[in-house]
Amino acid sequence: MQKIKSLMTRQGLRSPQESVNDLSPIENFRTLTKEELRELHEEPADPQAQQEIINSIEEVYFSNDSFDIVKYELERLPPVLSLQELEEYRDKLIQQQAAVSKKVADLILEKQPAYVEELERVTSLQNGLQLAAVICTNGRRHLNIAKEGFTQTSLGLLANQRKRQLLIGLLKSLRTIKTLQRTDVRLSEMLEEEDYPGAIQLCLECQKAASTFKHYSCISELNSKLQDTLEQIEEQLDVALSKICKNFDINHYTKVQQAYRLLGKTQTAMDQLHMHFTQAIHNTVFQVVLGYVELCAGNTDTKFQKLQYKDLCTHITSDSYIPCLADLCKALWEVMLSYYRTMQWHENHDQDEAAVVSSVSDGNNVIGTEENSFDRNYVKKKLEHGLSRIWQDVQLKVKTYLLGTDLSNFKYDDFIFVLDVISRLMQVGEEFCGSKSEVLQESIRKQSVNYFKTYHRTRLEELRMFLENETWELCPVKSSFNILQLHEFKFLEQSRSPSVSPSKQPASAVCSTGTLFQQYCAAGNPFEIQADSKDDETEDVLASNGYESDEQEKSAYQEYDSDSDVPEELKRDYVDEQTGDAPIKSVSRETLRSRKRSDYNLNKVNAPILTNTTLNVIRLVGKYMQMMNILKPIAFDVIHFMSQLFDYYLYAVYTFFGRNDMFESTGLGLSSSRLRTTLNRIQESLIDLEVSADPSGTLTAAEERKEKVPSPHLSHLVVLTSGNSLYGLAERVVATESLVFLAEQFEFLQPHLDAVMPAAKKPFLQQFYSQTVSTASELRKPVYWIVAAKAIDYEQMLLLMANVKWDVKEIMSQHNVYVDALLKEFEEFNRRLNDVSKRVRIPLPVSNILWEHCIRLANRTLVEGYANVKKCSNEGRALMQLDFQQFLMKLEKLTDIRPIPDKEFVETYIKAYYLTENDMESWIKEHREYSTKQLTNLVNICLGTYINKKARQKLLAAIDDTDRPKR
Repeated sequence: MQKIKSLMTRQGLRSPQESVNDLSPIENFRTLTKEELRELHEEPADPQAQQEIINSIEEVYFSNDSFDIVKYELERLPPVLSLQELEEYRDKLIQQQAAVSKKVADLILEKQPAYVEELERVTSLQNGLQLAAVICTNGRRHLNIAKEGFTQTSLGLLANQRKRQLLIGLLKSLRTIKTLQRTDVRLSEMLEEEDYPGAIQLCLECQKAASTFKHYSCISELNSKLQDTLEQIEEQLDVALSKICKNFDINHYTKVQQAYRLLGKTQTAMDQLHMHFTQAIHNTVFQVVLGYVELCAGNTDTKFQKLQYKDLCTHITSDSYIPCLADLCKALWEVMLSYYRTMQWHENHDQDEAAVVSSVSDGNNVIGTEENSFDRNYVKKKLEHGLSRIWQDVQLKVKTYLLGTDLSNFKYDDFIFVLDVISRLMQVGEEFCGSKSEVLQESIRKQSVNYFKTYHRTRLEELRMFLENETWELCPVKSSFNILQLHEFKFLEQSRSPSVSPSKQPASAVCSTGTLFQQYCAAGNPFEIQADSKDDETEDVLASNGYESDEQEKSAYQEYDSDSDVPEELKRDYVDEQTGDAPIKSVSRETLRSRKRSDYNLNKVNAPILTNTTLNVIRLVGKYMQMMNILKPIAFDVIHFMSQLFDYYLYAVYTFFGRNDMFESTGLGLSSSRLRTTLNRIQESLIDLEVSADPSGTLTAAEERKEKVPSPHLSHLVVLTSGNSLYGLAERVVATESLVFLAEQFEFLQPHLDAVMPAAKKPFLQQFYSQTVSTASELRKPVYWIVAAKAIDYEQMLLLMANVKWDVKEIMSQHNVYVDALLKEFEEFNRRLNDVSKRVRIPLPVSNILWEHCIRLANRTLVEGYANVKKCSNEGRALMQLDFQQFLMKLEKLTDIRPIPDKEFVETYIKAYYLTENDMESWIKEHREYSTKQLTNLVNICLGTYINKKARQKLLAAIDDTDRPKR
């Protein structure tokens, strides 16, 4: 088929009939014979059958023009030829050729009209082309005529004018490009002037202009340069933003924010700002600590800059610790103040913007307003969240610094200064973000507990040394002395500002009110704490030579003749310090005068009785309370240690002046059960009784002993055996009354201690006051009992009573000699008491206790003397009553104590001589205060001659039953 098409192409476009006739014998397959033509015509004209014949033709015949049909068919012949098969195959090929020929002829005939039509179109096209050639020829001829008709000069002018207009536009563009090229100089100037909004505005305008001239090749380079410049501006803007963290400047920050707003990076700026604040905290503390470390290290080769901050803090020396801490807090305050002022700026800016938006409500600006509102909300939340994050970073840095040095060996004032600074820092944190500063509290608590244990142990050892060297001389203080006058208690007057006393605050901080950020927003620093001036440390509490003034010295010897002459201190002494019986509600003038005389105070004003050691303990208590007031989490530990100071002082006074086993065995109840329990507790918990114990004990025992203090020993300079000094009565009074004074100060401080004591630990405080502090005055009885027992010679009185004949036959009108001897002893006691009072004021409760003890011992000695009587008549019993009445009458002139102690004890015993047998048995059971010997004497002497042996045995058995519970 392809061969036929190519044949038709070579023959040109002719009629089908011509085309058929022109086929050469070579190009035709072959010339059909008449027989073949006939057969061809006889072939059925069925198109389907004809198509099937065509389809049966092998594909190879349709391949290409170079295909050799003859060669192909010859190669297909079998090796053995069969005529019949060849003829059959030949007929098949003839049929296929006829079908193809017929198909070709049909196709040619079918396309004959289209061929004719196309041939006509070709002819028409040929005519049109010939016409066009003629028109072109005419146009060229006319153009030559026009060229010759117009002058080339006119056309040149027009062309030049057009070129001029183009060049003017080009010149404007070049000038703009030149300006753009020079913009970087102006941008640099604006950046040096820190005009960041102007620089960004200029850069953005240049970029917009550059986009207009982007068709110039030089502009592409300018665009990249402007982009680089914009990035450089952003970098410088970031540096400018970082400067805000240490020194906030409103104008500077306003420019920076305007610049970021022009860039559309308000949120990014806030993220960067927080990153800069974090970095500023780290860099600030590192540089401060590094400066001090390098300063103290000198010219060492250690490269401290390469150390981590935590390791760097361990190189701080004790001398530089406090200045470094102060500078550290100052620097951190500047960072936090900058953050605070940044928040203030945004608040004020947001209010101004909101006011502007409300005044100008335009529908076209709704989208922009919503976007600005979103940015403002984002910035506000970011700043609020950043508060706690900034403070946490500050806490961690200060915590690392605090724990980097062992503060246990610091001086007290230095450590208090550290607590002051940290307390002020915690106050800053609370105002900054409402934080309770748990991190700082825990770190300072650890340091405080560690420091305080060491400090307290040293103070206890010092207290023992003071007590062992104390001569118990009176420390002369003014009668108006109050512990609040001591420097250590100044902080109690400033309870409204517990963190740092106003004496340490700058004047601006004291005068102004409000938060620290409001006080120091404009200038100053809350950590610029000045040391107390010398004037503040001066304490005017000591009296001159024991007298506050010449007037007071003179008035000390005056006779008291009116109620107004009685000082308030005396009245309080009687009311507050009276022990035993309840105070009398109404006191007559005469009684008050007599009591004033019995308060051996003829040469001293009623100043508090205390020693230097007492004053030192009070100062220690003040220091302990300072630390507790600043750092409330360790309040329990501090109060516990304060109680140990009081415990040790009380135990020392008892050990020095009140311990005497002989008098304890009298059974007079001199030491109350509460006092004995308290002393036992102190001895077990605080006193180390194994000073020379084997050091190879268990670790637990060693730790327990480490918390204890050896028992103190009385100074050898204190003499308690001299009768002339009433066996050290002056020292005993000073010691005991100083303890009572110390207890009164603890009572005064109880509300302050209760206010800071944790609720869970308040039972400890209540128990301390109820079982320890309140027992101080109870120590008077055993201390002064020893003096009373030795001041009067009771044994001599017993000997004198033994020489008296009690079985007289007539009633005597003259008392016995022993009464006069006893009264003489009391007069001598009174004289020596007056002598002692010239050295030390003896308060009314003390004199009362001394007289009470002496009278009680004298009365019991009388009963003991009566119990030693071998024979006694009724007249002898009357003589006993006479002697006792004489003793009472004379005694009442020496003392104002009413009623006379144990008066009934003697009278009841004397009257028992008159009891009958039946009454005696019930009387014995009711009066267990008498000893077995005394009761036995009654039975034997009084009833011995009137009752039989059986009755006597019954009464003696009753006595034995009465005595058994005592054993």
